[in-house]
Amino acid sequence: MSTDTTVSPLRQRMIEDMAARKLGRHAQRSHIHSCRRFAAFLGRSPDTATADDVRRFQLHLVESGLSICNRNRIMTGVRFLFRVTLRRHDLAAEVYHLKEPQKLPLVMSPEEAKRLLAMSGNLKVHVMLALGYGCGLRAGEIVRLRAGCSMRRRPLPASGSASACIRCATALPRICSRAASISG
Repeated sequence: MSTDTTVSPLRQRMIEDMAARKLGRHAQRSHIHSCRRFAAFLGRSPDTATADDVRRFQLHLVESGLSICNRNRIMTGVRFLFRVTLRRHDLAAEVYHLKEPQKLPLVMSPEEAKRLLAMSGNLKVHVMLALGYGCGLRAGEIVRLRAGCSMRRRPLPASGSASACIRCATALPRICSRAASISG
């Protein structure tokens, strides 16, 4: 990842370290950009940084509104500079990564489920939606539902999904009786 312009000795050493570790072009470009950003924040060469400088830079990234993913990507490049190129393990230890918060899946309320079932056009759609909601099936499991599952034998609503079978075993009698009352 060499360029035609003059490269500082520190950047050249970092490029050689990344090449020796067989980092891809995108990773190299990202690490160089991260270190350039860190140097611009410092206003001097990163090899003169202190632990307080690293801390202030991480706070600066937070205040600038960057996402957790981008902050972690930038700090990975800075950590590579400290740990590998400069062998400053004391500063590399100051770099921290954040975990992204887990997003909860969207779950329908019972009222929303009732409205959805009321809008179903025919019995087959109604039973499929009721079965999916009642059993907590995933969309892929609902798509693979098969008509003809009997209550006398073990219900097999979703091919190849044992957990779906267990979840449907408890809800199937209620849904079948509901379907009989609708059709009857």
